[in-house]
Amino acid sequence: MPAEQLLPADGPDRPRSLAFSTEGVAAANRLELWSAYNARALIDLDIRTMDDSPLAATEVNLHFAAVRLARVRGSAQVIERSESYIRKHPMDLIGVFFALKGEAFFYYPGGFEALRPGQAVIYDADQPFMRGFHRGVEEMVLTVPRGTYLGLSGGRPLRRPVVVDFHEPGPANRHMRALARLVHGALAACDRDGADGQRPGAATDGVEHSSIELLRLLLAGRGGGAAEAYLAAARCFIGDHLADPGLCPAQIAAAVGISERHLARVFTEAGEPPGAYVLRRRLERAAALLADPGEGTTPIAAIAARCGFSSQAYFARAFRARFGTTPREARRDRGAAVPVRPA
Repeated sequence: MPAEQLLPADGPDRPRSLAFSTEGVAAANRLELWSAYNARALIDLDIRTMDDSPLAATEVNLHFAAVRLARVRGSAQVIERSESYIRKHPMDLIGVFFALKGEAFFYYPGGFEALRPGQAVIYDADQPFMRGFHRGVEEMVLTVPRGTYLGLSGGRPLRRPVVVDFHEPGPANRHMRALARLVHGALAACDRDGADGQRPGAATDGVEHSSIELLRLLLAGRGGGAAEAYLAAARCFIGDHLADPGLCPAQIAAAVGISERHLARVFTEAGEPPGAYVLRRRLERAAALLADPGEGTTPIAAIAARCGFSSQAYFARAFRARFGTTPREARRDRGAAVPVRPA
């Protein structure tokens, strides 16, 4: 695999996809190439390894007009932007770093944060910092221009890091969790398309606008977001609670900070009332489980319950109405494709 790959944007509104890997690169050249790639594709960093072991790292990037997304994996390393480094390499960016695996330290002027998986930190790339990953790094990153951030925050600059939980279960911020899921989904689509040698396609449509609106909602709080942000947050909450048979519009609306009427309007404008969306997601999850050979001995009643159906009879009727077959027949014919709409 080449150290760096680039696929041009497929149309004016589609992102560019980039990728880098140290695999197959001479050990003596890895750090230099890794640093140079990050400077072009994400954030210009002063990068050092923690020991004499050769650096191992990969990165996948999506470049929209303003927003940039990345998934980064690497061995133990320290990354820094000191005052002198910033003067030489200004970025004018705000970064959101979503820790997926491994603990990290984060030093900044006047403070320190110990970051664990499931936490995101928002920070100005032109404020000095040092981050270290003594057991390696796996994270997602979102960057926006500082001007965009200031527009979202009402002109308030970011002087100190803001740490927000996005992991479930726990005291996750619903909007940050929705943002993390949006970024993950876009990068996963990039992986799927890239596997076939294709450019990022329709799965990334709307990702840039929705991510900006979710950031606005995070910064402005209740009542500060557009419909796209509330829709993304609500869909994220629904995905986390499909197994709850008591999941209802009132619970969803309260979780994302809007009224039931507002929730209904947001979903209806997207083409599907909230109740219909929940039912569709439950049925699609059930169809996926029935098609999974690993679930071949799981009773159909148990699958129905795992997908939030308290009545097996209702589950069977709803499944047949949607897919034209019974759950038992779907399991028997698990090789047949079941149509699934994007979430």
